[in-house]
Amino acid sequence: MTDSAPHTPAASRPSSSWGRLIWAWGPAIAMMAAIVAASSIQNLDELPGGVSDKTAHFWSYFVLGVLVLRGTSRATWRGVTIGAAVLAWIICAAFGASDEWHQFYVPGREADVVDWLADTSGAAAGAAVVWALARARRRTGRTV
Repeated sequence: MTDSAPHTPAASRPSSSWGRLIWAWGPAIAMMAAIVAASSIQNLDELPGGVSDKTAHFWSYFVLGVLVLRGTSRATWRGVTIGAAVLAWIICAAFGASDEWHQFYVPGREADVVDWLADTSGAAAGAAVVWALARARRRTGRTV
């Protein structure tokens, strides 16, 4: 993320509104696409490396929570507020619910409220970590 401070070179910031939108939201949308692709795999019995289903849900949505907060904060540290973090969590929770509903229609998969709870917990943790870093950064006036 950037500071949006006057010392930030203009060349490093996207100049168009579409460019800024893609810069802020592109990574979150890419992660959402990856999650939908993974949840579309039929008859998934076991994850590679013996990773538990709930662990995979938690960490996937942890990353998604970070990336969606990047979008809601307009990819600036200054934009990382408690409101932006809560909005990011709500978006992730709604996306997680829609993905569980999607899995209901995938052969060999099922919708599971416990998976959704792992999703929402991971998203909350990811958004909380970034919010805490931004808050510490503002308090100390230094880059974290």
